[in-house]
Amino acid sequence: MRCVTTTVLCTLALPEPAPSLLSARAELVVLGRIPSPEELRSRLAEGVDVLCPQLRDRIDAALLDSAGPRLRAVCNYAVGFDNIDVPACTERGVIATNTPGVLTGATADCAMGLILATARRLCEGDHEMRAGHYKGWEPEYLLGLDLGGATLGIVGFGRIGQALAQRALAFEMTVLYADEQDPPVAEALRGRVEKVDFDTIVERADVISLHTPLTPSTRHLVDEAVLRRMKSTAVLVNTSRGPVIDEQALVRALREGWIAGAGLDVYEGEPEMAPGLAGCRNAVLAPHLGSATVKTRAAMAELCARNAVAALDGQMPPTALNPDAWSGGTPPPLPGRS
Repeated sequence: MRCVTTTVLCTLALPEPAPSLLSARAELVVLGRIPSPEELRSRLAEGVDVLCPQLRDRIDAALLDSAGPRLRAVCNYAVGFDNIDVPACTERGVIATNTPGVLTGATADCAMGLILATARRLCEGDHEMRAGHYKGWEPEYLLGLDLGGATLGIVGFGRIGQALAQRALAFEMTVLYADEQDPPVAEALRGRVEKVDFDTIVERADVISLHTPLTPSTRHLVDEAVLRRMKSTAVLVNTSRGPVIDEQALVRALREGWIAGAGLDVYEGEPEMAPGLAGCRNAVLAPHLGSATVKTRAAMAELCARNAVAALDGQMPPTALNPDAWSGGTPPPLPGRS
């Protein structure tokens, strides 16, 4: 009788301690690239117990069916999970997980950095210096927005939105927030931030920062109509999901001066940008760096691995998105490593 090896498949290599944690429990297979859907389906059909994908890996019903009943968990190396069809996972008894909490501070720092860089036109200034265009200090050269006393509108007031609010208050900004889910507000922020609706943020904010998940209701939440209603001096920042903004409309807004600038860490067709966006000097463009610190990426890797190991051990993963996928109780033990 053939001995079946317990297998964990990662599309990209994860930082330590994930390789050590996973290798101690199963055979760790790393593709080292983002595969095509056909390639990933083919590999899963060979037998995989846990899949650890990236945001660029699309986990849909067809992919899950190719894996068959052996697949126990899909452990996303990201806090977002719009790449995973969670209901399809649940229907097939597959646990889906993500890595929330551990990247809150890093992403809030990135958002604050984009606010500063865009409001004070630092990247425009960097380009001027490198191009040799700077001819000396002038009273009205590259004037930007004072953050002190400016109004920040935060759309989505979960962990990251509230962490950004803490940072903005240190800059003496007025903080408004909008969130349809009405999350609990941290004690340190009570009485210091104001809940309003989205339309009020659009009309009043000098800076709008997006921290909402991607759902059917938030796709193109910021469209041409919203961009035209914003202050012409306003700055738009996005560290959430690219499709929350209609990127083609944003290019027109930046070119034609509907708004003053934008700071982006995510993109609608990532890794591609909308045509014309790269040429907008009033856009600060970061390559999805929200969680890109050594400490944060390691913490994400550890949580991803612990989710996978828990699933292999027949336990509920720490950050299961669909705990009811195991509604029948703990699954039978997986085969040991051979």
